[in-house]
Amino acid sequence: MTIDTTNMCSHLKKKLFEPDGVYYPIWQAMKDDETLTAVVRSRQLNIYRNGKKILILAGKAQPKIIREDKLNELITK
Repeated sequence: MTIDTTNMCSHLKKKLFEPDGVYYPIWQAMKDDETLTAVVRSRQLNIYRNGKKILILAGKAQPKIIREDKLNELITK
């Protein structure tokens, strides 16, 4: 999966792409799942499964779960 990180918040980049980041397990799962897509909007990462939004990840704000999905289980509480 390729994501245009041009407008992504720097905090989110660290949380998502660095191995010790809290969202790194989500990134790993996304790379292996062809039913997932993601788009950066308003500096946040919007994640979709089969075209339906399931999760929004932000740099400093808490993740926003839109609908139940197995990917949400990877969010560290």
